[in-house]
Amino acid sequence: MKTKEELPDCPVATTVALIGNKWKLLIIRNLLVRPWRFNELHKSLDGISQKVLTESLRQMEADGIITRTVYPEVPPRVEYALSELGESMRPILDSMQAWGNSYKTTFEQ
Repeated sequence: MKTKEELPDCPVATTVALIGNKWKLLIIRNLLVRPWRFNELHKSLDGISQKVLTESLRQMEADGIITRTVYPEVPPRVEYALSELGESMRPILDSMQAWGNSYKTTFEQ
């Protein structure tokens, strides 16, 4: 997790610093449904590179937004899921979805 000194003073800027890029928001969107494996996420996010997905997942895990569970199987199975902190973002993404639907409806008329 980021230290208090690493975060902006503004709460909106803090949120943007943690989840403010396209890929992190779409990863969270997917993880709101269920835990996902790396390759599932990669296939579901059209245009994301493996490097960017790996970096995004590592950063979100370090920030406490997601958890990474390694199952002791052969071959190893790794799943990514939202932490309790990540789950607390559900209302934010629900609001973004509602606003996006409203915006699209406005221009479909």
